[in-house]
Amino acid sequence: MSIVNKVLGLFLGNKYEKDLRELSPYVEKIHTEFEKLRDLSNDQLRDRSDEIKKRIKDYIRTDEDEIESLKVQAEEEEDVYKKEELYDEVDKVEKHITEKLEVFLDECLPEAFALVKETAKRFKENTVLEVTARDYDRNLAATRESVVVKGDKAFWDNSWIAGGNEITWDMVHYDVQLIGGVALHKGKIAEMATGEGKTVVATLPVFLNALAGRGVHIVTVNDYLSRRDSEWMGPIYEFHGLTVDCIDKHQPNSADRRNAYNADITFGTNNEFGFDYLRDNMAINPEDLVQRKHHYAIVDEVDSVLIDDARTPLIISGPTAKSDNLQFDELKPKVETLVSAQRKLVTQILADSKKLISSEKEEDGGMLLLRAFIGLPINNALIKFLS
Repeated sequence: MSIVNKVLGLFLGNKYEKDLRELSPYVEKIHTEFEKLRDLSNDQLRDRSDEIKKRIKDYIRTDEDEIESLKVQAEEEEDVYKKEELYDEVDKVEKHITEKLEVFLDECLPEAFALVKETAKRFKENTVLEVTARDYDRNLAATRESVVVKGDKAFWDNSWIAGGNEITWDMVHYDVQLIGGVALHKGKIAEMATGEGKTVVATLPVFLNALAGRGVHIVTVNDYLSRRDSEWMGPIYEFHGLTVDCIDKHQPNSADRRNAYNADITFGTNNEFGFDYLRDNMAINPEDLVQRKHHYAIVDEVDSVLIDDARTPLIISGPTAKSDNLQFDELKPKVETLVSAQRKLVTQILADSKKLISSEKEEDGGMLLLRAFIGLPINNALIKFLS
C-alpha cells in the first residue's frame, strides 16, 4: 500500500501540496494589497476598514431590509400558520445572507488581511500611534492607560497589559501565518508547531469576519487564555473600531455577559460558551437570552476541545423547588377544562354523524365523521364505530 501511495503522490501530489497550491494565490494578493497601504496615514488606514464594513453592509442591505419587512408582517399577522410561514421565510433569507457573505468575504480577504498585517507592523515599529480621536478612542481612553486622548488626537501605545503582565507588541505576520489565516477562514483546521504564532494567526480571519458585524467567537481551553488573548490581541481589533470582550470576565445570565456576546469579537472558554447555549435553551422570555445568532467561530486547541473535553458532556438542569410547579398547577385546570369541552363536542358530532349515516345521508354524515376524527382521533366510541 505504501508503494501505491508513493506512486499516486508522484502524479497527484500529497494533501499538503494541494492545500499549498490552493492557498498560495491568496498570499500573493495579500502582499499586493499590503504594498498599497505603506504610504497611508494612520487615519487613512482606519478609514479603509470602515470602507470594507460599508461595502459589506451595502452588499446585504436589500436582504436585511427584506427580513425587517417580514418580521413586521409576522408581528401584525393574526393567523398562526401564516405567521409561521413568514418566520420560515425569514430563516431562508438569513441563510441566503450567510451564503452571500461567505462569497463576499472571500473577495475582501486580501485587503482585510493586509490591513491587519500593516496595523501589526506599525505597532511593532512605533512606540506610539497618533490618530484623530473618534468616539471609540475616547471610550477606551476612559478605562485603559495605553490609549490617551489629548484634544482631537488619540495616542495608542504599543505596550499594554495582557494576562496581568505588560507586553510590547513585536509581531508581524509571516507568509506561513497568512496561509494559516486563510485556512482558518475557509473552515479548515490549521496545525502549527509551538512558536509559529498561532495566536497572531487568528487575528487575520477574526478581523475579516468581525467586519460583517455579526459576531465572532474565539473558543479557548481555559479562562486564563481567554482573558489573556482578549487583552493581548484586542488592541489590534480595537484600533479599527471593533469591540472586544471576554465572557469569562462576567457572571452568567448578567447584562454584562449579554453585552460581551454583542461585541464584534467575543473570547471565552468552551464550557462557558456551551453552558450559555444550554441556559438560553431553558430561557422562558427572549430578553433572558445572552447569545445572539451564531456567525463565525475559531476553536483554539481544537483537538482538546472537540475530542478530549467532548468526552465529558455538558449537562444542565433547572431547580426542582415547589415554586417551579406553580405555572403547571395554574394551567392544569384550564387545560383539563379545554380537553373536557373538546371531548363533549366530538361526542356530539359523532352522534350527529351516526344519525345522518343511518338515514342514508352518507356524504353529510361522512363530513361530520371526519370532523370527529380530526377533533379526537383516540376516541373509543369513534374507533368502535369505524371498525
